[in-house]
Amino acid sequence: MPKIGILIVDDHAILRAGLRMLITAQPATEVVGAATDGHEALRTAREMKPDVALMDITMPKTSGLQVLERLRQVCPHTRVLVLTMHDDPAYARSVLAAGGLGYVVKRSADSDLLAAIRAVYRGRTFVDPTLAGTLVQDLLGKKLPSGPTDKGAPRGLLSPREREVLLLLAQGYTNQQAAKWMLVSVKTVETYRARIAQKLGLHSRAELTRYAMESGLLTLYNPISEGQ
Repeated sequence: MPKIGILIVDDHAILRAGLRMLITAQPATEVVGAATDGHEALRTAREMKPDVALMDITMPKTSGLQVLERLRQVCPHTRVLVLTMHDDPAYARSVLAAGGLGYVVKRSADSDLLAAIRAVYRGRTFVDPTLAGTLVQDLLGKKLPSGPTDKGAPRGLLSPREREVLLLLAQGYTNQQAAKWMLVSVKTVETYRARIAQKLGLHSRAELTRYAMESGLLTLYNPISEGQ
C-alpha cells in the first residue's frame, strides 16, 4: 500500500523535527516535504503534491488561513490538517470554514494526531476531542456574544482601519504583527482594538474571530496577499 505523503508546515525547527520522527516511525506515513512559512508551503506543495498538509495556523509572513485557502486552490488533492497551539473553538471554526478537514491542538497525544492524519487522508473531518463538544453546541444554535449581530453592522460601525485590525486579529495575528503589517505602532493597534471592543461589545480574540466569520468579513475582506 502506498504511504500517506505529508507536508509539514511550521516555523519551529524542533517541532518539525519531532513531527518528522513521529510520522516516519509509522509504517503508513512518510514526510515528503517541510516548509517554514506560507510561501514556501505553497511552492513545496505544488512540487511534491502531498496527500496531507500538516500546518500551523500562525506563521510568519502571511496568514495561515489564507495559506490554507490558497493551498486548497493550487493543490485540491491535498487535504489540510491544522496543528496549532490555539485551543479556542473560534479558530477551529475558521479552519473548517476555510476548507481544512482537521484541527488538532499541539498539546494533544501523538495518537490523536496520527488518528487525525488518517481521518483527513480519507476525507473525513477530525476536530480535537477537547473542542468537539463546543463545536457541536454551536451547530445546535449557540449565538454570538452580546452586541450587534446584523451582517452589515461591521462596515457601518467600524472605520476601514478598525476593520483591518479586526481581520488581522481574527486571522491569528498578534498586536505586534498587525502593527508591522499596517506600518503603525503597537499602541495604535491597541487603540483600534479598544475602539472595536467599545463599538461591538467584543473583547476576546475568540469573539472577534467568530464575529468576523459570521458577519462575512473574514472571507469578503482579506488584507493579506500571497506575495507580501
